[in-house]
This record gives sequence, C-alpha cells and structure tokens, in this order.
Amino acid sequence: VQLQASGGGLVRAGGSLRLSCTASGSILRIHTMGWYRQAPGKQRELVAGITSGGTTNYADSVKGRFTISRDNAKRTVYLQMNSLKPEDTAVYLCNADVSSDPWDRMDYWGEGTLVTVSS
Repeated sequence: VQLQASGGGLVRAGGSLRLSCTASGSILRIHTMGWYRQAPGKQRELVAGITSGGTTNYADSVKGRFTISRDNAKRTVYLQMNSLKPEDTAVYLCNADVSSDPWDRMDYWGEGTLVTVSS
C-alpha cells in the first residue's frame, strides 16, 4: 500500500491550501485516514482524522480553520486549510489504517508534503 500526498507549498499568512492524499495498492478497506504534521524540532502531532463513516476530529489549534474530508471511491483524503498562520508551517503527512485482507489491519504513512506559511 502506498500513500501519495500533494498540495503543499508556500503561502502567505491568511491564505489557503488544499492537501490531497491518495492510497493505492492491495486494499480491501480503508478505515481511519488522517493528517499529521511535524515542524522542525517538534514532535509529530495529529492535525485531523476521519473515519470511514465520515466522523471527524481536529486538533484544537486548527478547529474552525481546517476541514478534513474523504472520497472513498477515489481512496483519497483531503485537508482544506484556510486562514493559515506561520505556526502551521510543517511537513504534513497523511496516514491510513488499511486492511488488505479480512484478517489484517496496518498503519501506512505517506512521504509528506511541506507547507510553509510566511508572515
């Protein structure tokens, strides 16, 4: 299973970006999908997650500004980021909890996409 993320870039404070992450490979079912981020010198943190049924959760720091969504048919998760702040600067990584057969369930990570917010 591979996760390919895209959509990062450089944006000014107050701007918007939309990240996408598509899963491919031997996939029977994708359970929870999510976005994490890691800034230089800081620990990786959960930004937002979404279950296969569409239930979402967000870090307090992004509530009201970021929206996570998914298209199950396309095996893709999105992160719409609005009102971006310099402190949102980080490498954003997508994560998926995947079953390739009825008896297993594994966690997969994408390579990450860099988001830089200038002040």
